[in-house]
Amino acid sequence: MSALIIFGLLLVLMLTGMPISIALGLTVLTFLFTMTNTPLESVALKLFTGIEKFEIMAIPFFILAGNFLTHGGVAKRMIAFASSMVGHWFGGLGLAGVVACALFAAVSGSSPATVVAIGSILLPAMVKAGFPKQFGAGVITTSGALGILIPPSIVMVMYAVATNSSVGALFMAGVVPGAMLAFLLGLTTWYRARKHNYPRQPKASLGERWTAFRNSVWGLLLIIVVMGGIYSGMFTPTEAAAMSAVYAFVIALFVYKDIGWKDVPKVLLNSASMSAMLLYIITNAVMFSFIMTDQNIPQALADWMLAKGMGYIVFLLAVNILLLAAGNFMEPSSIVLIFAPILFPMAIKLGIDPIHFGILMVVNMEVGMCHPPVGLNLYVASGITKMGITELTIAVWPWLLTMLGFLAVVTYWPGLSLWLPKLLGIM
Repeated sequence: MSALIIFGLLLVLMLTGMPISIALGLTVLTFLFTMTNTPLESVALKLFTGIEKFEIMAIPFFILAGNFLTHGGVAKRMIAFASSMVGHWFGGLGLAGVVACALFAAVSGSSPATVVAIGSILLPAMVKAGFPKQFGAGVITTSGALGILIPPSIVMVMYAVATNSSVGALFMAGVVPGAMLAFLLGLTTWYRARKHNYPRQPKASLGERWTAFRNSVWGLLLIIVVMGGIYSGMFTPTEAAAMSAVYAFVIALFVYKDIGWKDVPKVLLNSASMSAMLLYIITNAVMFSFIMTDQNIPQALADWMLAKGMGYIVFLLAVNILLLAAGNFMEPSSIVLIFAPILFPMAIKLGIDPIHFGILMVVNMEVGMCHPPVGLNLYVASGITKMGITELTIAVWPWLLTMLGFLAVVTYWPGLSLWLPKLLGIM
């Protein structure tokens, strides 16, 4: 009964157009003051202990690093490098977009940042080269979603905070699925380009490839700084986030010199604004999670599920349907922070590995970012391409179907996610 009241109230508030974070907070406060005898002191204590986690500090640092990289010319150098490597194949610039998105995802941790950074440069170039705008929009919108699967990933940090999982293990678990999805999106791009005989670029010489690599190497080194530092034990994921912010600042300001001191306050302000928004969502989600646990809702649902004889196959299918449905009207951060505390206990009771379950949730978030009505990547791409959401939805379908097929593979093949962390001995 408590679950129906809580979710019913949350749904009503969301249908009014209220932001998710405020709807969460009002739901919690209304339920607390009218339907429970829970001492407010315990709520305040849970709120404090819930947001003082060391891992949360990684979020503003990764956001700051991504903003410096977006404004600092790293994206255009990665595009040039990717184009020199794959531009001579069918749909060369499209393939370069997939590769560039994968590379930028590995240094930014954000899908919208990846779409903006790569799309604003590559899409005009693709149209100028003779590619249909719909083709370029489909490539960038879906490939940009790699930003939350290829580590470092802000969404993975949020899942770790919500479930007390290892951020380092999640980062490593995202490497192989991220590379596989990038390959599949590239394969879809190549197939459609070959089918419609889209333009190819002249094959770059070894000298041109070396020059492109040398120009982009400072951005690529950030991947080694973050992942190498975490794996070697030199620093924690949170410390790696701080290192990435400092490194991005140095290369943007002093190495590439694409931004000046006058641009730094704007980057800092944008980062602070985005960080505050996410931390506010986390704060309200922590209270929501407290109410769910206090009312014993996740445990009751898990017991009911086991009593009905539901196995992990049916459970994972139901999770995918639920998360894809949630992606119709919520953004990834809210979905993870609301549903992870509820679904996680059920997954554990069924023997599902928490790291595998985290990657499953992240891939669902990727798909949700690319389909209407509130797919965040669709709106970002719409701003870049000046295309309507309906037109963009049609444009992304071939790649979206590829992502759905990949989701099925990730769901029922845990080894794809867990192989690398187990190999490295971090789980």
